[in-house]
Amino acid sequence: MTAQPTIGPKTIGVIGAGAWGTALAQMLSSDGRDVLLWAYEPEVVAAINADHRNPLYLPTAALAPTIRATGDLATLAGIDTVLAVTPAQVLGRVLAGLPRPPRDLVLCSKGIEAGTGRLMNDVAREAAPGSAIAVLSGPTFAHEVAAGLPTAVTLACGGGNDQWDRIAPAIARPAFRPYYSDDVIGAEIGGSVKNVLAIACGVVEGLALGQNARAALIARGYAEMLRFGEALGARAETLSGLCGLGDLVLTCSSTSSRNFSLGKELGEGASAADLMADRRTVAEGAHTAPVLAELADKRGTPMPIVAAVNAILAGQSARAIVAELLARPLKAERDVPGKDSEA
Repeated sequence: MTAQPTIGPKTIGVIGAGAWGTALAQMLSSDGRDVLLWAYEPEVVAAINADHRNPLYLPTAALAPTIRATGDLATLAGIDTVLAVTPAQVLGRVLAGLPRPPRDLVLCSKGIEAGTGRLMNDVAREAAPGSAIAVLSGPTFAHEVAAGLPTAVTLACGGGNDQWDRIAPAIARPAFRPYYSDDVIGAEIGGSVKNVLAIACGVVEGLALGQNARAALIARGYAEMLRFGEALGARAETLSGLCGLGDLVLTCSSTSSRNFSLGKELGEGASAADLMADRRTVAEGAHTAPVLAELADKRGTPMPIVAAVNAILAGQSARAIVAELLARPLKAERDVPGKDSEA
């Protein structure tokens, strides 16, 4: 019988042992802190505990011995601070399996729930009632965080300054710097929309349309992010920060981004269905695009780049969709009285 991990007063829990969850566990353990990491796959649990490796999702990292893995959510019951890092579409189901919601639940999943259109904080409030909800988001490639390279993020605390005072010291490290916000909606929207825009930038790369086109797409994509976010109550200053523009620039510029890589392959002519079926790791933007496009349409919020990504994922020709975007009527870049500048 496998011994249960010891839970101390400073132990932090991480739910989800994909690349990002594993990297966060590694970062949190860098000061010698005990971290309990829940993994869905039994083979991942076994490899982390026996070899201090996660060969499926983060094979390059030698994990700290203070990271212990478990496949039993019940073992997290005594932990006050838990980071949830599952794919967005299964977050609610996984959190519902917790025997007792933690005092502080930090959401690190980026996406919008398909079928309901709910943001992750709404999903979490239903699945883990009683937990104070925070959102951690920003420009973060997992392999760099695991390697201890400098990283800055937004930590948006639904519980305000009191929650920040509890969890920021537990999460901050010399190379991992959180910045305070109380705009949970803004932090979530930045992380969700940028995934879809990263696919678009990957398509531009795959079609060999050049750096000018990618820079223009980032700028116009940010305008869509801002437009949608403000419609849902997010603050513009949040979306101009690490969790919005910062994350957008990172993931729209490198094949280290799963979403950018997916878009690049789509631009090169691969089938979306084939690519999604063949991926162990989740390109979350592919799941977010349809629901985001639907929400924008229902609200009357123009998001032509998001709509284009959704059409490409549905099987339409990437080159034809880009041609349609370029043929749209000329508009003012910003709202100008008397000018049609919505999109």
